Amino acid sequence: MHVSRPVPGVTVLADPHEVPGIGHLPVNAFVLHAAEPVVVDTGLSLADRRFVEDLAAVVDPADVRWIWLTHPDRDHTGGLFDLLVAAPGAKVVTTFLGMGILSTERPLPLDRVHLLNPGQSLDVGDRELRAFRPPLFDSPCTTGFQETATGAVFTSDCFGAPLPTAELAVADDVRAVPAGDLGAGQLLWATVDSPWVHVVDRTAFERTIEPLRAMAPPAVFSTHLPPAIGCTDALLDVLRQTPDADPFTGPDQRALEELLAGFAPAGAT
Repeated sequence: MHVSRPVPGVTVLADPHEVPGIGHLPVNAFVLHAAEPVVVDTGLSLADRRFVEDLAAVVDPADVRWIWLTHPDRDHTGGLFDLLVAAPGAKVVTTFLGMGILSTERPLPLDRVHLLNPGQSLDVGDRELRAFRPPLFDSPCTTGFQETATGAVFTSDCFGAPLPTAELAVADDVRAVPAGDLGAGQLLWATVDSPWVHVVDRTAFERTIEPLRAMAPPAVFSTHLPPAIGCTDALLDVLRQTPDADPFTGPDQRALEELLAGFAPAGAT
């Protein structure tokens, strides 16, 4: 796991995941060093990951007061239940539907949950976290936020992009990624993660972008993109193109068989 602090008060825990045929997908969790520390998402749900141990190098887990779960997909919840044990004073910030989905895997104690909807705010001592739904999402539970101390936004899957190398996927600043690779990766991810974008009314979709542009965030923190500092307008300009991007079609069974054949041992029949 790669740890960085691209702006004061925010630590990124980056753990990219290679997706064959697509690229290296950034998978980030974040620590917001507020008066009441906030962990945003909890990493991949893979057996070899030790999220709480990695987190302990950044903040004492016992000091964590809030775990903001942007949505309950498995690449966001890996260390959730271990962190609840290590952080006995922490509550999980999610929606009613998010709590319900989590309960299909393992029940969340109701006294450890704080339900929050887009449009509402959470006071974390020295700032507020103002919840909103990002323009692109793959889960009806998705909730991002803008924190009022710096204006930075946390956008869950929105703005994600698979990148050509693992090194780029853990870059401390997205501007390290060549512009062509970044734009292509954003459009690919949008069509993979939010395929509904091809069937929505274009004018209605653009209306969902404008509130984020009006926030004028100095930094954008996406789960699936390196930190984006001072380039929000460029990210939003790519987002506007997504309804017109080519729809994603994944490999079929023939492609899978060809891939498996390429791994067959020499001399095998």
